[in-house]
Amino acid sequence: MNKMRFLLLIIVLATFSHGWHSAALAQPGVAASLLCRADYFTEAEGKAALEKFAATYHDRKSWEQRAEMIRQGIRSGGGLTNYPLKTPLKPIMHSKRTYDGYTVENVAFESFPGFFVTGNLYRPTRPQASYAAILAPHGHSRTEIPRYGEAVQKRCATLARMGAIVLAYDMIGFGESGQCSHQHPQALTIQTNNSLRAVDFLLSLPQADPRRIGVTGESGGGTQTFLLTALDKRIAVSVPVVMVSAHFFGGCVCESGMPIHKSQSHQTSNVEIAALAAPRPLLLVSDGNDWTKNTPEVEYPYIRNVYKLYGKENLVENVHLPDEGHDYGINKRKGAYVFLARHLKLDLGNVQNARGEIDESFVTVQTAPALLVFDAAHPRPAYAVKGDEAVSRMLASGSKN
Repeated sequence: MNKMRFLLLIIVLATFSHGWHSAALAQPGVAASLLCRADYFTEAEGKAALEKFAATYHDRKSWEQRAEMIRQGIRSGGGLTNYPLKTPLKPIMHSKRTYDGYTVENVAFESFPGFFVTGNLYRPTRPQASYAAILAPHGHSRTEIPRYGEAVQKRCATLARMGAIVLAYDMIGFGESGQCSHQHPQALTIQTNNSLRAVDFLLSLPQADPRRIGVTGESGGGTQTFLLTALDKRIAVSVPVVMVSAHFFGGCVCESGMPIHKSQSHQTSNVEIAALAAPRPLLLVSDGNDWTKNTPEVEYPYIRNVYKLYGKENLVENVHLPDEGHDYGINKRKGAYVFLARHLKLDLGNVQNARGEIDESFVTVQTAPALLVFDAAHPRPAYAVKGDEAVSRMLASGSKN
């Protein structure tokens, strides 16, 4: 099968399996009353809920008690008690290309035995003593395979030229991650473990600095960003884009198809999950035409008050673009670049033009076939787990380890 036919097959699989903010499917055995799906609250209810949450703590100690309850709720409700698995990553890396200030490789690793996380690795060409490392999860899309999209490529290449190693990786059921559908009832478990193992993968690379690990993604990738940051203290800087909302909980099974926001003994929202980043640097990027439209008045002040408990309110910021919509467009990327440069010690000057403006024109946007990990010359290993039922059995086996 040639590359173009292979790409078309991937597109068909991705189009069939994706569910952009579709009604979440419940994991078998989970009470529907514990699921907080999509617009679970009205805007007024979301704001009122934050006021109730704030009344449960009054200082750093009592917040940290609540924070641990929320974190454990994510682990237990998300089926993550026994994850991440520390099985061999067995990395695959090939087809390195060199561009203007950065390189790109096609990479994969095993997050579970026989389950491959597929992506592209962007690295700086300028030698450094050590490198920051950034995860770049993507959101849902009806029109493209996001990892191959221009916005993702520009984001990753720009951050690489600034001095970071950057990993763009597929959501399950998107791109080359076709071993199960995106609507798998444990999609949240799989994707969160994938992200946790992605940190392991980045830290396995020579000269990756364990003190300078960042993550940034938009929409469903924003959900992955704040979930990973909440669970993994190795994340030093977090930039969730167009996702943190007091009333919207994520409309896809990979975001709200498991009871991570509510149990018999607690209720929380994505605002508090994002606040679990405290006191690490956190940038909220929001806009005026989706569920983040209230961020400057609702979500950001709440999270800033959590940071005040640590005396670190200077480490949380909000870039709000009231005339923009739900994407990771150039103005959102510019805000992220400045924040990530400051807190991960990247060189913003490497991507500025003579007028001091951030300029992405150096980026070579590659065609999708060039970015494939698995093709005729590099086939997916024959032992790969295939199909939703097989992946469910894999998860059941892994949870017993």
